[in-house]
Amino acid sequence: MPAIELPDAESQCHQLAASIRPQLRPDTVLIGIHSGGVWVARRLHDLLQLDDDIGLIDVSFYRDDYGARGLHPRVKPSSMPFEVEDRPLILVDDVLYTGRTTRAAINEIFDYGRPASIQLAVLADRGQRQLPICADFCPWKIDLAPSQELILSADGNDRLEWSLVDHA
Repeated sequence: MPAIELPDAESQCHQLAASIRPQLRPDTVLIGIHSGGVWVARRLHDLLQLDDDIGLIDVSFYRDDYGARGLHPRVKPSSMPFEVEDRPLILVDDVLYTGRTTRAAINEIFDYGRPASIQLAVLADRGQRQLPICADFCPWKIDLAPSQELILSADGNDRLEWSLVDHA
């Protein structure tokens, strides 16, 4: 299988911010999904110069496959430092794959209130959806084998970078 060239994640964050900026309302807030989505949401928050803090979501307890996957050993607390009710939200994740994480995040958001709207921003869309969910903002679409996993990580300087793992 030929090597896949991974884009610069920092450049992707700038592209993502540029595509979001024209649609921002003054009351729009970002919600990052742990862990990769939180890193991306923090970068977008800085690039878009937003006033409100970002929300943080860990969807472990909202997954429909929780019983099959078991409890993730490092569940992080969710935090919404703002009112969700009637606000436009941008849900942020690193990779959109089956859509199950996004669905779980939306379920959790509605436990906090009823937003005016929810849009989805991701750095990478790898397709192969199991649910009818699509990203509103996405700078990179890539077709990967089911055995391949795209991983976003932050280095010591909080610079984001991609790696690709093949579990085959």
